[in-house]
Amino acid sequence: MSSLAGKTLFISGASRGIGLAIALRAARDGANIVIAAKSSVPNPRLPGTIHTAAAEIEAAGGKALPIKCDIREEDEVQAAVAATVEAFGGIDILVNNASAIWLAGALDTPMKRFDLMQQVNARGSFLCAQACLPHLLKSSNPHILTLAPPPSLDPKWWAPHTGYTLAKMGMSFVTLGLAGEFGPQGVAVNALWPRTIIATDALNMIPGVPIERCRQPTIVADAAHAVLTRPSNGFAGNFLIDEEVLQQAGITDFSAYAVNPAKSPLPDLFLD
Repeated sequence: MSSLAGKTLFISGASRGIGLAIALRAARDGANIVIAAKSSVPNPRLPGTIHTAAAEIEAAGGKALPIKCDIREEDEVQAAVAATVEAFGGIDILVNNASAIWLAGALDTPMKRFDLMQQVNARGSFLCAQACLPHLLKSSNPHILTLAPPPSLDPKWWAPHTGYTLAKMGMSFVTLGLAGEFGPQGVAVNALWPRTIIATDALNMIPGVPIERCRQPTIVADAAHAVLTRPSNGFAGNFLIDEEVLQQAGITDFSAYAVNPAKSPLPDLFLD
C-alpha cells in the first residue's frame, strides 16, 4: 500500500506544526482526517486553529473533521472518537502527536507545568489509544504512530529537564506496552522521532533555539507517510527515526527539508 486514500486518521494536536504536516501529507492522498486539538479560536502567540487546519486539509484534497478536544479529558476524547466513527465509519490510524514541553530543571519546573506534561504526553497518548483501539481492531491495516523517542535511561537526558523527559519517555513506554499487547492482534504500534530539531511555531516560544539550523515539519510528515502505508501485520514496537525511514524509502538528500540548507541541522533531544 503506497497511499492513504480513503483511510481515516485521528491526529491529536493537528492544528499546527508536525501534526498538521502529517495531516496535509495524508490529505494529498485523499484521506479523511480528524483534527483533535484545543485550538478552536485564534491565539496571537501560536497561529493556527482546528478550523484553519481543516481548510488547509480540504484544499490539499482530503476530508477534514475539526473537533475541539482536550486529550486530558476522557469524555472529550470519547466524544471525538464517536464523532469520527459517525462521520467516516471507522478509524484506521491514530497519530499521537499532541505534546507539552517545559525544558527546565527540577527547581524551575512549576508543578502546574509538570502535571500538564504528564497528563498530555503519556496519559493523553494512552487515553487516545484506549478510545481508538476498538475501532482500529476492525481496520484492515491499523496503525498507532506516536511522536516519541527511543527509550533511554541515560542520565544526560534526564538531569536537565526531568519533568519533560519523564513525560516524553512515558509516551515511549506506552508505545512499548501497546505494541506488546496489540501487535500480535495486527495493530502496528510504533514511535517516530526526528533526527534533528524541527521548526514549529511552538519552538519559537523557546528562547535561544536557532531556527535556521532546524528542519521543516515536512520531513517528519513524509517519514510518517512511509510508516503508515506499510502493512501493519508483524510491524510493531519499533522506535523509528525520520532520516532512517526516508533512507529506506530511497531518499538520501535532506537539504530540501532544511530551513536554511547552508546551515548544519541541530540534533534533537534523546538521540546520541
